[in-house]
Amino acid sequence: MLKEELFTMNTAFRGDYKIYGYKYGKGDKAACIVGAMRGNEYQQLYICSLLSRKLAELEESGNIRHGKQILVIPSLNYSAMNVNHKFWLSDDSDISKEFPGNPKGTASSRIAHKILNTASDYPYCIQFPSFYLSGMFIPHVRMMHTGNECINLANLFGLQYVLIGEPRPYDKATLDYNLKKRGTEAFSIYSGGTEHLNQKYAEIAVSAVLRFLSRMGIIRYNNLSGYISEVMNEDEMIDIKADDAGFLRRYVGANEEVHRGQKLADIVDPMDGKVKSEIIAQVDGIVFFVQDEPMISQNMTVFKFIKRLYK
Repeated sequence: MLKEELFTMNTAFRGDYKIYGYKYGKGDKAACIVGAMRGNEYQQLYICSLLSRKLAELEESGNIRHGKQILVIPSLNYSAMNVNHKFWLSDDSDISKEFPGNPKGTASSRIAHKILNTASDYPYCIQFPSFYLSGMFIPHVRMMHTGNECINLANLFGLQYVLIGEPRPYDKATLDYNLKKRGTEAFSIYSGGTEHLNQKYAEIAVSAVLRFLSRMGIIRYNNLSGYISEVMNEDEMIDIKADDAGFLRRYVGANEEVHRGQKLADIVDPMDGKVKSEIIAQVDGIVFFVQDEPMISQNMTVFKFIKRLYK
């Protein structure tokens, strides 16, 4: 393993701010892996730490193939993480929405510019972003529909689902989107949470990455074959929103099968403890996402689920 300084920047009160990358193997640049971009992405950083440890073991045992190099960039915003802050400390900017960046711009824009240039030197880039909603969901690969996405490669991760989404306006400022514009095959792996560590889902994400690297001939690694991924469009999922605000009392979790008419949750009045409303499944399906906050706001998404079609 070789630790390399990828970016350095002088800050007014904290000295130099540096971002490090960890290289495993030697030779042609084969794959880049990017972890936490926000200060609350503990699960994403944890996955990178597990993955780095595994890659170090593979390197030591000679199981990174000759002439192949893997770069892991665990964190872009560790100073915010140190003080439990989500975004860049000085201006509250979001590095994950700063791409392609500007070498003469703000701090977060300069970081984005450097990381994009670094990652685009690799044919494959795997990123662990956080979901825009707080909650738990089935680990999956997400790809943006750009017209040249390679779904067959996404299937090699062996996760249950490959989710295809239309690029939203803010997606065009992400690392994933800008890498695709430069010809890098980019994949976003959503690992089941953000601010809380989930060991099971972290291990699933690590196994998925190692499975992909093995199938692409970058490492030697014997892993279970995983799933034959089900490819689906993001807009096919059904959103269930809260009719009222209050405490959220859930009865189902992510990756559970539900049936039409089944009670999924109660919304409880926080003052008198009475049930204000019930959330009932309108169709048969599988819970893809579930909100895990103790309280819910009116019209907030509580569940996303995949409609089950029976023949």
